[in-house]
Parts: sequence; structure tokens; C-alpha cells
Amino acid sequence: MVKLFSVMLPALFGVFLSLTVHAEKIYTGFFSNKAAGGYDVVAYFKDNKAVEGRKEFQYEWQGADWYFSSESHLNAFMHNPTAYAPQYGGHCAWAIATKNDLVKGSPHYWKIVNGKLYLNYNNSIQNKWLKDIEKFITEGDRNWPDLNKS
Repeated sequence: MVKLFSVMLPALFGVFLSLTVHAEKIYTGFFSNKAAGGYDVVAYFKDNKAVEGRKEFQYEWQGADWYFSSESHLNAFMHNPTAYAPQYGGHCAWAIATKNDLVKGSPHYWKIVNGKLYLNYNNSIQNKWLKDIEKFITEGDRNWPDLNKS
């Protein structure tokens, strides 16, 4: 048991260190490379809803794998990815603004404001964010450049 612990501890520490020190420009989670949780970011704009992407309509951009529900959505993203990609790399917009911290954004809690997609962590957090969207966007825009340097 002690031998197993002495072998596992350095490996676990290495994994923990890599997860906490390296912040990704695009949030993909720890065990996935899917941007926006594998949801079709173009669908938020064109269908006004969260739609799961399909593996056959996949595109790599900024080190992350983006999934789409159709070829037309894939093509729209490929033509202009910054028009559809979530702000703050898909991290929670409220956490970026209020905590100056990187927290995962959920593809289920989203809002398009002034033609830009924002994700939040959960329903409770999104309700806080919705109370003063413009203030939180201003704060998030101010905080994001330093958080995005990592």
C-alpha cells in the first residue's frame, strides 16, 4: 500500500499541477478538447437554442475542437469563428467579471448580447449576471486580457 501511494502521489500531483497552472484560452474541460461542451455555437445565433454538435461536423480552432449540428453551421464558423465563439473563451462571464477567475461556462446557460455569445456556470449564476449585464460585460472585458495571458 505504501509503495502504491509513493508511486501514485507524484503522478497525481503532476496532473493537479498541470490542471491548475495552465489556463486554456478556450475552455474545454479537463478530460475533453471540446469547446462549448461539444455544443454548436452557431446554433445559438441561427436557431436561438443550445444544440449538440456532431462529430462529423468538427473543426479545430485555437487548440480546441468545435462541433456543429450541420455542415452549414460548420462552414459559417470556419468563415468567421470570432463571430460565433463565446466570449472569454467560453469561461463563465459572471466569474470573469466578479471574481476575476476562470470558471467553466455551461452551454446550457447562455445569452447573446450585442451580437456576442456569453456563457455562465449555472442558472443561479446566470440570474445574477442578468441583473446587470452591461456592468458585468464591462468588468469582464477589463479582466479578460490578464486572465487570457496564462
